[in-house]
Amino acid sequence: MQISQVPSKNKPYSNRLTNFMILSSLICITYLITSFLIIPRTNSTHFSTSLQTPTTLEHIVFAIASNEKSWSARKSYVALWWGPQMRGCIFLEKTPPPNEALLLNHNESSLPPICISEDTARFRYTYRNGLRSAIRVARVVSEIVSLNYSNVRWFVFGDDDTVFFPENVAKTLSKYDHGLWYYVGANSESFAQNKLFSYEMAFGGGGFAISYPLAKVLARVFDSCLERYAHLYGSDSRIQACLAELGVGLTHEPGFHQMDIRGNMFGLLASHPLSPLASLHHWEATDPIFPKMTLVKAIEHLFEAVKFDSQRIMQQTVCYDRWFSWTISVSWGYAVQIFPRHVFLSDALRTQETFLPWKKGGGINDLYNIDSLGYDRHFPCRRPVVFFFDNVSVGSRGVITSNYRTMTDDNCTFDNMASPRKIGEIRVFSRKQELDTKQHREDNVVMCCLLVLEM
Repeated sequence: MQISQVPSKNKPYSNRLTNFMILSSLICITYLITSFLIIPRTNSTHFSTSLQTPTTLEHIVFAIASNEKSWSARKSYVALWWGPQMRGCIFLEKTPPPNEALLLNHNESSLPPICISEDTARFRYTYRNGLRSAIRVARVVSEIVSLNYSNVRWFVFGDDDTVFFPENVAKTLSKYDHGLWYYVGANSESFAQNKLFSYEMAFGGGGFAISYPLAKVLARVFDSCLERYAHLYGSDSRIQACLAELGVGLTHEPGFHQMDIRGNMFGLLASHPLSPLASLHHWEATDPIFPKMTLVKAIEHLFEAVKFDSQRIMQQTVCYDRWFSWTISVSWGYAVQIFPRHVFLSDALRTQETFLPWKKGGGINDLYNIDSLGYDRHFPCRRPVVFFFDNVSVGSRGVITSNYRTMTDDNCTFDNMASPRKIGEIRVFSRKQELDTKQHREDNVVMCCLLVLEM
């Protein structure tokens, strides 16, 4: 018996279907390989490996947004933290007059060079009663990349009234793999500000960082992205929106501080978490951080402690004295508080509301995005006794001694011999904090301190 093959009428259709499936598979495979090997993603936190050299200031470029009018008044803030080994630019909208330019750059080592922003007249800005200078400030993120700095891992952005703590910025960023896409910063202290803008936005005045590969990609698409967000208010909103289009969310770091508060910021600073202090902002809306000093002098005084132990500055440590039943809170390099009673640790770590809301009007404007406690404004004698940083020195064995004294006159009377108000000075002994990358990633253990009380 002979079996013959009958030709199929559907063969051409089958061949086309097979070719289509093969071509589709090749496209999918190519896309997947490209996604994994070429495009870095940050869906989860990736820390730098021990094989990489630590991130230092030589790997960071700072871009500071300013304008001709404010720069002459605020350059003193930048001079407090800028160093000769640092790289970056101050962005102004136009070249200062020759005599003013000479004054602004009176000491090249104490101030960054001035860069002139490009014209932004072609971009639309439709936010009613807003400032279209927000477009110029936003474009700093692309203009700093176009300057083609070498050996860059991170770009750090801020305002002319942002005071950075550069060594701590480098230590904070060293936790992360700079080869991936990262957008690092912090929210506002104001609940209303975060609701108005976004909890996924790094507030620009508090400073934020963008890893080099992400900054390169963002710079390529930024101008076209700006056209879609003419309705937004500020520069930081535009940057966050364009980063969201790239699929990048905010990595929150508590060391950056927008400082959307007014008045006495003591409560916020004295309860700083065990993270390196990276930045502080809005100095002109708040009181000097040390009593009986000018604003700039108070910041200079703080940097005297920063020189000895930058990583430990303002980090809060709570100790208990059994003999007098005292609770002692140390914000290193800034202040020591003594509560004349035992206070639960969870309460001692909370922020006292010594400050006022950023905006008036009550309601949600009075709410903060921090764990805060009330503050007795009318009866100072009921508050803990505060000793402010006075001076610091280091001994031959590397032991750092910081001294704290009372700087306010509360006119409080006390009969109890166990009252902390009879103390004249407090000395705190410590060693310089040098956390490696692994220790900095993990939650730090609260370490108690040795206190010598001089009556």
